[in-house]
Amino acid sequence: MKNNHKLGAVLAVVGIALGLLVLFLMASIYQVNIDGKVADGRPDEAITVRIVFALLAWWGVAAGALWVMVLYGFLTKAKWAWFWGTVAATIQILAGFFPIIPPSSIDLPAPTMWVFLIAVVLWFGMLLIGGVAWKIIGIAFVGGLAYVLTFIDGVGAISRHQTEAEGFISSMYAMSQMVNWWGAAAWAVFIFALIKGKPWALPLGIFSAAMSMFGGFPVGITDVIVKGRFSMFLVAPVLSTALLVFLLLPATRKMLENWKGEASL
Repeated sequence: MKNNHKLGAVLAVVGIALGLLVLFLMASIYQVNIDGKVADGRPDEAITVRIVFALLAWWGVAAGALWVMVLYGFLTKAKWAWFWGTVAATIQILAGFFPIIPPSSIDLPAPTMWVFLIAVVLWFGMLLIGGVAWKIIGIAFVGGLAYVLTFIDGVGAISRHQTEAEGFISSMYAMSQMVNWWGAAAWAVFIFALIKGKPWALPLGIFSAAMSMFGGFPVGITDVIVKGRFSMFLVAPVLSTALLVFLLLPATRKMLENWKGEASL
C-alpha cells in the first residue's frame, strides 16, 4: 500500500465528504443535546455541549478542507500528501468521538460514531500509504488514545467547575482545564513528529505525558476525594504515565533511532 496515490486520492475524497458530514451531523444534534441536558437537570453539561460541540465542529470542517489539499497532493503524487492526510484524520477522530458521549448518557442518538469510525480507517490508511512501520503505528495509536482522553479531561473540567462549590475545589478544575487541552494538543503533535521520524519526537512525548499527568492527576485525585469513588479523570494521566515509562526505556529509544533513519530514506 506504500505510495499508493490512487488509494490515497479515494481516501481523501472520503475525508472531504466526512468534513461536510461533521458539519451537518453536529448541527443536527447541537440544540437537541443542549435541550436534553437541561431537561435532564444538568445545565452545566448543557453549557459544556454548547462550547465543545461547536469547537469540534469547527475543527472537523477545517479538517475536511485540509483533505482538499491532501487530494491535490495525491493527484500530483506529492510526498507530503499522506502526512497531512494523517493530520486531517487525527482531527476528525476527535471531532467524531467526544460527541458520542453526551447524547449516549441521555438516550439520544449519537450519529458522530460514524465520523469517528471512518476517521480511524482514514488514519490507518494514511499511515500505511506513508509506509510507517507497524511498531511506530502501534505507539502512535496508544498516543492517540492519550490525546483523546486528555482532551476529554479538559472537557470534564468545564462541567465540574460549574457544579462544585466555590473555593479551592472549583478553582482546581478551572486551573487544570486548559492544561489538559494543551496536553492533548501536545500528544497530537507527538504523533505527527513520531510518524515522520523527527529527532524531537521523544522529548515531545515526555512533555506530552507530563502535561497530561499535571492536568489529570490533580483533578482526578480531587474528584476521588469529593465523590468518594474512582474518577474517569485518572484514565488519561495513568495511560500517559505508562507511556512515559515506555518512552524512557532504552529499547524504545533505540527503536525510535532506527525509525528516524528509515523515515529519512
